[in-house]
Amino acid sequence: MEKPVKGAGGGSERDRREDGRTTVNRRDFLRVVAVAGGAAFLGTPADAEALHDLSGWPDRMGMLTDLTECVGCRSCESACNAANRLPAPEVPFDEKSVFERKRRPTASAYTVVNRYENPKGQGNTIYRKVQCNHCEEPSCASACPVRAYTKTPEGPVLYNQDVCFGCRYCMVACPYYAPAYDYESALEPRIVKCTMCHGRIKAGGIPACAGSCPMGAITFGKREALLKIARNRIRKFPDRYVDRIYGEYEAGGTSWLYLSGVPFGELDFPTNLPRKPIVENTKGFLSAVPLVLTLWPALLGLCYTANRNKEEKG
Repeated sequence: MEKPVKGAGGGSERDRREDGRTTVNRRDFLRVVAVAGGAAFLGTPADAEALHDLSGWPDRMGMLTDLTECVGCRSCESACNAANRLPAPEVPFDEKSVFERKRRPTASAYTVVNRYENPKGQGNTIYRKVQCNHCEEPSCASACPVRAYTKTPEGPVLYNQDVCFGCRYCMVACPYYAPAYDYESALEPRIVKCTMCHGRIKAGGIPACAGSCPMGAITFGKREALLKIARNRIRKFPDRYVDRIYGEYEAGGTSWLYLSGVPFGELDFPTNLPRKPIVENTKGFLSAVPLVLTLWPALLGLCYTANRNKEEKG
């Protein structure tokens, strides 16, 4: 049973409690609305108007995935799980039945591989590796009201679970649906996603998935160098690739780049993203999100309590 807010009702005890049941009066209502509104105001995403300090660094690193080389062996998934000490998957890494449905990264799988039929009708199956794309100007960082995300000089976008309070605005803001929520840690809110093996990069190594790919479908290096490699492949083999490097410009660009032999839209890539960072086009929305998601639950909760007490009295 809820306890009434001390002194909120003013006047007699009857205003605050009747027959042991909580009541809600006009002053209680206005006070909670004011508190919720203040919390919403304080929760406005920091610097949602612009990310002037997240425009990238000249030596930042990146990854290039050539989808024409991927054979769906899922070695990258296995290496990622091992590197991040994630639990063994329900479906073994050598089991092909996993491709019967499209998957997204989860709290226990930071990267997944999905299978697609070739739209050209040539019979060659296409596989797509999915993970956080590590945007140049990440919308998750813009949406986060407590600055739990950081775009590092090396390229990866990192998340700090110690300051996160579980609002999940980042999940709404991400155009690639990369952040996943760990529902097993309900009492300790935690968002999980690919870190591009930032620790390995800092130590001079390469990300686990790139090092494990037997086909060489994943290339790690400086982003500018990867763009040159991708352009050269398109120029040398125009019949093999579509003339586009996915991630070069989408939503301001990403550290993870892709080459494909079929249009990216056929592989569930979002193809209607603007060239500008998404935060520049959604700053009004991002600023309003905390107000909507903080104030309305408080109001609905009050309405529910008031209605319940009315029913009990009747």
